[in-house]
Amino acid sequence: MEAGGVADSLLSGACVLFTLAMYSTGLSDLRQMRMTRSVDSVQFLPFLTTDINNLSWMSYGALKGDGTLIFVNATGAVLQTLYILVYLHYCPRKRPVLLQTATLLGVFLLGFGYFWLLVPNLEARLQQLGLFCSVFTISMYLSPLADLAKIIQTRSTRRLSFPLTIATLLTSASWTLYGFRLGDPYIMVPNLPGILTSFIRLWLFWKYSQEQDRNYPLLQT
Repeated sequence: MEAGGVADSLLSGACVLFTLAMYSTGLSDLRQMRMTRSVDSVQFLPFLTTDINNLSWMSYGALKGDGTLIFVNATGAVLQTLYILVYLHYCPRKRPVLLQTATLLGVFLLGFGYFWLLVPNLEARLQQLGLFCSVFTISMYLSPLADLAKIIQTRSTRRLSFPLTIATLLTSASWTLYGFRLGDPYIMVPNLPGILTSFIRLWLFWKYSQEQDRNYPLLQT
């Protein structure tokens, strides 16, 4: 195998490993829900948006014929769906959760129908779907920044998850390199904000690291 092929295989493997590690951080929330039989301190929306994001990127991977994208996002979609089902099982107020799920799923299905039925040109479909996935991913990476004001105000990083921050940094960096290697800006560009926000979180951990923060379990944002 040529050096370039080895590098591509290693990079693809890194994307799979780091991304699945990032998705698996949700297992701590799943364990907490099962132990407490409640959804206290567990946010539902990240599970749902990540699931839709996985399904979108899986569609892009299928259209592009990229096995790495398909495998990672198919696995991620299964995990996020599991988290959603467990959350729904223990959630006392199921109607708002079901409404959010139905709304976002409806938007996804409408988008799916548009891309696959109303955009017959394969290249145009690939570009438009790639743009949609990129914008959606960027919005997901930037959304946690809304918590920065509370973190700075309380001078506490208990709202942040250090393992998730590291996993996000490694995942974003590997996918950025993967997109660069493929010459695919739709993969490369949306992962740059993930690197940026991860460094911001690490800076917050360094700045507001206090003894009281180490006495509490870190919570996933």
